Amino acid sequence: MKQNITAHGHANVLSTHSTTIEITKETELTSAGDCIIAIGASASCADLNIELRKAIQEGKKIKVTLKVGETEDVVTGFGNPELTLKHTHDIVIRKSDFKCSRTLMINSDKAACDLKPELIEKLKKPTSKLNFTIEVLNL
Repeated sequence: MKQNITAHGHANVLSTHSTTIEITKETELTSAGDCIIAIGASASCADLNIELRKAIQEGKKIKVTLKVGETEDVVTGFGNPELTLKHTHDIVIRKSDFKCSRTLMINSDKAACDLKPELIEKLKKPTSKLNFTIEVLNL
């Protein structure tokens, strides 16, 4: 069970946040958004398919693969019954167990600052395309 979302880079991608990773449907990015790694996302939490949403809300282990060209990184974490997945613009991965409508998974093994530097360099280019694939690992 998986879903692929696309987004693109931006010149203001910093990827310095120590607890979160975010992609957004928004089309602009300021330097204050240090957890945002891509904009113009094709989906938000509210747009996830029903089977994926159900598995996330059952607390399953989740893998997110981030790929730009041949450069790839993987983040794993967990769903939770308290995740509403209702946000209409953003998807956030959290190292902590904080839950809100934007949260896709909690207790992740990486934050924005932990991602491969070569991936982030590519995401600093507005023409770069990010493939953000969400996959449930234990069905």
